Amino acid sequence: MDASAATTSGTGEGSGGGWASILIMIVYIIGFAALIYFILIRPQRKKTKEEQKMRDSVQVGDEIITIGGLYGRIVSKKDDDSFIMESGADKNKIRIAKWSIQTNLTLHDE
Repeated sequence: MDASAATTSGTGEGSGGGWASILIMIVYIIGFAALIYFILIRPQRKKTKEEQKMRDSVQVGDEIITIGGLYGRIVSKKDDDSFIMESGADKNKIRIAKWSIQTNLTLHDE
């Protein structure tokens, strides 16, 4: 009879431990989500914002590199967020989209 009394009294105490383990699991999940945010998402947003700022600051006469690897100089700017780029020794003119600019090689005073 003592064994059955011990098991019935033990079940009441064991249920309190279940809530603690659930709470610890929730804390781990929130901590993991915060870690993912600060390691992956936040730096990517910062990089995207810097790239957009660089693309917005491109001016006529700047030397650029496109995402396709073309080197050239901006000759004119179109209204629809595109540029005319002059490339190569024979001065070929290519129309490129604003989003295709990877690097601006010209330094500007800000």
